[in-house]
Amino acid sequence: MALEHAILVSLAERTASGYDLTRRFDKSIGHFWKASHQQIYKVLGRMESDGLVASKAVPQEGRPDKKVYAITEAGRSALQDWSRTPSALEASRSEFAVKLRGLPYGDRDAILADVHRRATAHRERLAYYRADEARTFPDVDALDDAQRAQYAVLRGGILLEQAGLDWCEEIVELLGGLDRSAPRPAGPSAPRPAGPSAPRPAGPTSDGSAAR
Repeated sequence: MALEHAILVSLAERTASGYDLTRRFDKSIGHFWKASHQQIYKVLGRMESDGLVASKAVPQEGRPDKKVYAITEAGRSALQDWSRTPSALEASRSEFAVKLRGLPYGDRDAILADVHRRATAHRERLAYYRADEARTFPDVDALDDAQRAQYAVLRGGILLEQAGLDWCEEIVELLGGLDRSAPRPAGPSAPRPAGPSAPRPAGPTSDGSAAR
């Protein structure tokens, strides 16, 4: 996938100025596809030259005209073609996992502190996603197809953050008394299973405004 496709998806849902697009990436799309403001503006210019998007000037009172972009038929066709291409599984590269494996040979206290920092980050993002879920999608049964697609992405983010939090908590349990005295970050947490064979609780990118 290229940045062009993320922009096409966003513009297929709603026209936007370059500034609007950067805000969508900051708020939600950026949770699963990172891009700087400079990259977005650069790619938008190229896409307009290629006929995938078109722009028009929209007057603003007391300010310069705003350039608003919309997807073209050629852009919709390109988006259709791309959607037919099977998505490859993302390669897994985790510095944290390698560091954790090397715990017996490194600074165990520092690595355990890193686990707690990651748990805090997962809790914070999970709380953000769940608040967005409650605010933007209060009635799942009433969602239309476009909203259900957005909700599916948000649910993916929720599940990933819950899994990350569960993993961090399990790491602390597996390492036993190595760091029992370390302060645990405050915040909601999923209930832990009674043992390794017990079923793990399922936890719940996307800001609802992101893709609209």
